[in-house]
Amino acid sequence: MDLGLGGRSILVVGGHGLIGRAVVERLRAEGARAVPASRHAPDGIVLDAADDGSVQRGLERLREQQGALDGLVVAAAPSARTLDPERNSDPAQVLEAFQAKTLTFLRLANAVLPAMVDAGSGRVVGISGQNAFLTGNITGSVRNAALVIAAKNLADSVAGTGVTVNAVSPGIVTETPSPDIERGLSGQCTPQQVADLVAFLLSPLAGTISGESIAVGHRVRGATGL
Repeated sequence: MDLGLGGRSILVVGGHGLIGRAVVERLRAEGARAVPASRHAPDGIVLDAADDGSVQRGLERLREQQGALDGLVVAAAPSARTLDPERNSDPAQVLEAFQAKTLTFLRLANAVLPAMVDAGSGRVVGISGQNAFLTGNITGSVRNAALVIAAKNLADSVAGTGVTVNAVSPGIVTETPSPDIERGLSGQCTPQQVADLVAFLLSPLAGTISGESIAVGHRVRGATGL
C-alpha cells in the first residue's frame, strides 16, 4: 500500500530512541523526509524538548532546511524501564515523568499546530503507552493517560481544519515480543509494529482519524474501556 508520504517533511522528536528510530526508518522507506531530533542528535536536529527556546530554534532550522512541516511525532519520553518502581507513587517522580512526557508532547504540539492549521493540513502523533489503562503504577499511568487526554483536547481544538492529532499506546516494546498475553496485561510488540501504525496515522489515508488513542500489542486482556 502506498501511504502517500513521499516528499512529506516529518519531524520525529526522540528519533534516536527505540521507537523513534524505527519510525524514522519506516517513514524514509515510504519516501518521507523524516528528520530525527533529540538533545544530542548524531544526525538531524539538535532540540531539547523541555526548553521552549530550543524547540523554537529547532523548528526554525527545520523550516529553513525543509520548508513547511507536514507531520510531528513525539517519542521523546524516557522508557518506562527508567522509572524507579519503589517510587511509583512518589509525587516527585510523578511530576518529573509528567513533565518529561506530557508537557513535552504539549509543548511541541503547540509549537507546530498553528502553522499546520494555516496550511489546512498536518499530522501530530504522540507516543503514550498502555500503562494509561492500568493501575498499580501511578507514575506510568499519569504520564501516559495525561498525554492521551492532551492529544484529545488538541484534536478537538483543530477539528475540521485538515489537521489531526492522535496518540499511540504500545504495550511492552521489544525486538523479541512474546506471543503470550496474560490476563490483566497488554500484548507485546516490536518497534517496527509501532512505526507501522504511526506511519499510517501520518498519511493522507488517515485524514478522518483524530482524537484517538490506539493500542499496539493486544490491548489489556480482560479489561475494556470506552
